[in-house]
Amino acid sequence: MMYLFPRAGALFLALLFFFNIGHLFAEEDWDMVMEGEGITITGANETSQQMKVVTREEIEKANAPDLAALLEETAGLGTVRYGPYGSQGDINLRGFDSKRVAFLIDGIPANAPDSSQFDFNQIDLDSIERIEVIYGGSDSRYNVSGAIGGVINIVTVKKQKPGLRFAGSVSNMSALPGKYYKPNAGNQEPQWQDLADAQHIAFSAGQGLEQFSWTANWFGNRAANHFLYEDPYGRTRRKENNEIWDTGLSAALIREFADLSKLIVNGSLYYGDKNIPQSGYSHIYDKLYDFSTRENIMLEMPRAFHDTLAAEFSLSHSMERTESSDNYPVTITHAFMAINRWAWYPLTALTLRAGWDYRYVFLDAASFRDRHDGGLSLGAEWSIHKTFTVIPSIKLAVQSGGQAVPVPKLGLLWKPASSLTIKNNYFRSFKFPDLINLYWNSSDSQGDPNLKPEEGWGGDLGAAWNHKTANDLRVTLEGNAYVQWYDNSIHWYYSGGKWQPQNVGGAFFYGADTRAGIELPLAKGPFKSLGFSLSYQYMMSYLLAYGYTFESNKRIPYMPVHSAGAGAELAWKTGSLSVTGQYEGDRYNDTGNFAHLKPIFNLAVNANQKIGKNFSAFAAARNLLNQSYQSFKDYPMPGLTLTLGMRMQFEAK
Repeated sequence: MMYLFPRAGALFLALLFFFNIGHLFAEEDWDMVMEGEGITITGANETSQQMKVVTREEIEKANAPDLAALLEETAGLGTVRYGPYGSQGDINLRGFDSKRVAFLIDGIPANAPDSSQFDFNQIDLDSIERIEVIYGGSDSRYNVSGAIGGVINIVTVKKQKPGLRFAGSVSNMSALPGKYYKPNAGNQEPQWQDLADAQHIAFSAGQGLEQFSWTANWFGNRAANHFLYEDPYGRTRRKENNEIWDTGLSAALIREFADLSKLIVNGSLYYGDKNIPQSGYSHIYDKLYDFSTRENIMLEMPRAFHDTLAAEFSLSHSMERTESSDNYPVTITHAFMAINRWAWYPLTALTLRAGWDYRYVFLDAASFRDRHDGGLSLGAEWSIHKTFTVIPSIKLAVQSGGQAVPVPKLGLLWKPASSLTIKNNYFRSFKFPDLINLYWNSSDSQGDPNLKPEEGWGGDLGAAWNHKTANDLRVTLEGNAYVQWYDNSIHWYYSGGKWQPQNVGGAFFYGADTRAGIELPLAKGPFKSLGFSLSYQYMMSYLLAYGYTFESNKRIPYMPVHSAGAGAELAWKTGSLSVTGQYEGDRYNDTGNFAHLKPIFNLAVNANQKIGKNFSAFAAARNLLNQSYQSFKDYPMPGLTLTLGMRMQFEAK
């Protein structure tokens, strides 16, 4: 009987697909977003995959503390966090964590080359122009390896407007003080310094000339992370020894040529000094020092030797250095990467794409290890009818030792009406083991060079209806149903006195992501518009590892079956006020499904107001209900917090 669950799930997906509704303005017109910004030639007129574009305006309105929180609040992604700012965090994209999601910065892979993890604190939100979230496996646009759950491209490079620009922001986050219990010291009075618990400061400058523009950004954060929480015995305690200091710099130069080509040079560096508690309730902590750099040079040629040919070349280097106060060795990782993508437009209805990428990675820790990997890709976009487009692609992923694996994808795009789009995709997902999984060696852990690659297959079906009336009333409805199988998942386990990685098995997912929104123009009075949004995500997972089968009926830890969100925004000419609520259902915190975390409902309010021509003020209150909850087992999260801040911008033509 349990084998009937996948079939029953497919029927349930169909019902969800046609009857549920979700988030406001889930997808933007790609041509509009890409104009004059970042990497242009890899973009198509439309993608066959579910996609959410988080614009600069949305980023500013969200007033999020970091990138993980921003993705949760604007794109509806689930998060698993060990605490507030600076603590280890992760996202959930269609059931897969950030190690199995391909993160790109300006179109260039940015996951850690040794572990595939992504540090959400290394990029300041003030430097981001937009974020493209592409759901479900790799895509035909970037064709990167390791994208099992999807692709997230963070665009930071943008051509500057003519003239000189200076901008900055400063904010303070307050945690709610109160009386609390301290082990071995008894009851304590409120610590009013928690009203200045975390500060953020950022400055940027840019200049646009006729054929040349540049930008520079700097940010700094100090987070004490002192907040009240409830321990397992029902006592109110105060989080301590989780302090974070970090800072980062980035800069970009864009040189334009007469044939519309661009030469882009950009780079960044990050340093973090972090106290990492040994457990969620412990006062004992380790010191962690992170230092990383990233440098890129990119040439975009919309007309490469011919009007129907476009090309893009990039060379990049990244370095990550991690040092901790425990017994682990200092880890230094370097990655050198080259990417070349081509697009040929032989016919109005046909685009042919080709590309290759190469990466050399070496890990210098207790021992030296290195690896070569990369691949070749081919793709096409063929409009066989003015309303129907076929988008096939294939990536041949290659790694040291002669392993070569084909990763195909087929996308179908149908536009039966100007306001209605139907999308369908079938894809294979694939990921080679990381260097740490293969070769890590320390006193208490040992890698396994015989690990198998992670792989799987998936498909999805989606529809989006975006209607705008003559009086500017806008209604958006979107629904996406998906199914994905995944095998040879790599996880670490404790055996024989050491932590070791192992291919533990696989998983099976099916689900639906539905969103809806309405924006009402307000022609009279001081207000400009009133918007409402709803979202609902359903995901059923089956853990097919550790000997479990469909009959075992085990769920993937930390993956809720039900998630939902709702929001309302009132906008006027100089500002806006929004109220949002996000719900996550029960989540199991172990593979045996013996224990679970209670549901979460976070209520937040955001306000933004321009003050004159050059200044704006903002305020954000999160967890308004001041509920005690955990995102990861035994790691409490903050209660009510209040962020107040100011932004400034000066321009001179």
